[in-house]
Amino acid sequence: MKLGRENARQSNPAVVYEELFVPALFAQWGPRVADAAAVRAGDSVLDVGCGTGVLACAAAERVVPGGHVVGIDPNEQMLAVARGKRTDVEWRMGRAEALPFDNASFDAVVSQFALMFVESKPDAIGEMLRVLRPGGGRLAVAVWDALGRVPGYLALTRLLHDLFGRRVADAMHAPFTLGEPIELRKLFVEAGAKDVEVEQRIGNVRFASIDGMISTERACVWTLGGMLDEQQFAELRQAAPQALRPFVQRDGSVQFACPALIASWVKT
Repeated sequence: MKLGRENARQSNPAVVYEELFVPALFAQWGPRVADAAAVRAGDSVLDVGCGTGVLACAAAERVVPGGHVVGIDPNEQMLAVARGKRTDVEWRMGRAEALPFDNASFDAVVSQFALMFVESKPDAIGEMLRVLRPGGGRLAVAVWDALGRVPGYLALTRLLHDLFGRRVADAMHAPFTLGEPIELRKLFVEAGAKDVEVEQRIGNVRFASIDGMISTERACVWTLGGMLDEQQFAELRQAAPQALRPFVQRDGSVQFACPALIASWVKT
């Protein structure tokens, strides 16, 4: 059974995301982003870049009675995992830059750690604003803070640079590319959300072990997936305990702060 799960992880990035990244990173944020959008009973809610459904499921808990949640993502493997979680959420395939919904379709539009990876961020933000209803529709979009404010991942990135050079190290920068509040706010203002608020929220990362952390990152298609061969991974495993030692707890787990920025806005 264990071998079967490992094979599934290697062949399906959505399984890696759900089984490893969700408990380590993402689960804590679903309720917090739903709070930022003031999701409540009766709301129609759209989760853009829903992945395996962490935020959409948190929203679904709040919209009853009378509400409805739609999760949209371009990755069918992610959606397949999400569909196994809740049947009362409408799971749709689609891109953030071209949302297949009419203007003013939703009371709340939310997104959790997806905007960094879309091809055209201005188009994606414009689409979120378009489908949000006027007269009080709420937007809440979470992105990771800058890499320099995430000490564990900063240490790992520096280690990768020392071992393998800039190309491999740069892969770890991708999730943190929207981590400057001024630049993030500018994106929303230019799309039409003139009075958007951007607030830093503190969160944490917890992996069961150093080996668990680097193995998870190696399997992740959004960071190190496919970049390290077996010899390089062996080198990383050997060097990681020293580089990540400041973040190791008494039980052997790895923990460090991983703050996020949440952009929120109300459409008048």
